[in-house]
Amino acid sequence: MNKNQCSFCGRKRSEVEMLVSGQEGFICENCIEQAHAIVKDGKKSESPSPAENVADLKKPKVIKTYLDEYVIGQEQAKKQLSIAVYNHYKRLFHSKEENREVEIEKSNIIMIGETGTGKTLLAKTIARELNVPFCIVDATILTEAGYVGEDVESILSRLLMVADFDVEKAERGIVFIDEIDKIARKSDNASITRDVSGEGVQQGLLKLLEGSIVNVPPQGGRKHPDQKYIQVNTQNILFIAGGAFDGIKEIIERRLNKQAIGFSAEKLNHTEEEKYILSQINAIDLRKFGLIPELLGRFPIVTYLDALDKETMIRIMTEPKNSIVNQFVELFKMDGIKLEFTESAIDKIVEETMEKGLGARGLRGTTEKVLEDFMFSIGEQDEIILLAEDVQMSS
Repeated sequence: MNKNQCSFCGRKRSEVEMLVSGQEGFICENCIEQAHAIVKDGKKSESPSPAENVADLKKPKVIKTYLDEYVIGQEQAKKQLSIAVYNHYKRLFHSKEENREVEIEKSNIIMIGETGTGKTLLAKTIARELNVPFCIVDATILTEAGYVGEDVESILSRLLMVADFDVEKAERGIVFIDEIDKIARKSDNASITRDVSGEGVQQGLLKLLEGSIVNVPPQGGRKHPDQKYIQVNTQNILFIAGGAFDGIKEIIERRLNKQAIGFSAEKLNHTEEEKYILSQINAIDLRKFGLIPELLGRFPIVTYLDALDKETMIRIMTEPKNSIVNQFVELFKMDGIKLEFTESAIDKIVEETMEKGLGARGLRGTTEKVLEDFMFSIGEQDEIILLAEDVQMSS
């Protein structure tokens, strides 16, 4: 064993910055970097590849079972989403077939639900299971072409970046457009003035959703004449839109009450129940809210997410693979500390979060605040049992 040279590449100590010693030899920083790159590429190749044919595709029940591991409740939304995604990727294989007589159109999805009910989580989880490029775009940053802000084409720039600028891969991806309700038309009447961040953006999205070849600026941002573009065909990109649609319940309620007059008092009572109201949502209500008919026509699947009750929030805290409880237990375990949440403490954390009205997204913030002092004085205790009193002290 020569102490003055790398055992892998043979470079001398004077030719490298450092030599790391091992039991049987030495390795220089160049060989370490190369070895790291090989390991990284190896891990990439081990990740599941997208399905090559219909037989390889995961069936809707299998997709839903996977979603169940990460998303608690929302059975109807998970079922509809699983079916829609399965049919979408079946359509991709059908479009490759020669001599096909029937053209299958794609079914984009729109999800309605309060903040923190799991819209983004559902879309993220399903993309991870299918191993396809996935990006989230906030509709509020989009403006009509020619105005300050981002053009709708910037959506595809982000998808391209996620797909490492592999156009073919990006054209099989999933785009989640968040806050779609924020680009609703401000009033039900068509305005003679331009609605820069509302109806104008809806009009701009039409060509993307329908399926067309779009010139995309590779670095995102605004277009200019001297720029080189990447052409992306959006025909096979699945678009999922999500929004809280604050006030939509009142719109549905008015429609249901109007239909129920003179028929059944029982139906009127039913409309007071939130779950029943949301389950009756359709394109008429979304049009009344301010989405233009042309846009709604490109989102044939409308699904809703239930508001979260206390029982569901407790399950979200404890049941998923990456639940809040599991995350913090793991965090403390790294310091050799055993962290245990009592049922009463979890109850109290959920109650505090529900009071804030932040949905499941607020659970982490509340838990962080509760554990703040324990995390600050980490290493002073071997075991922490979190009680309801600890939660009360944090508020």
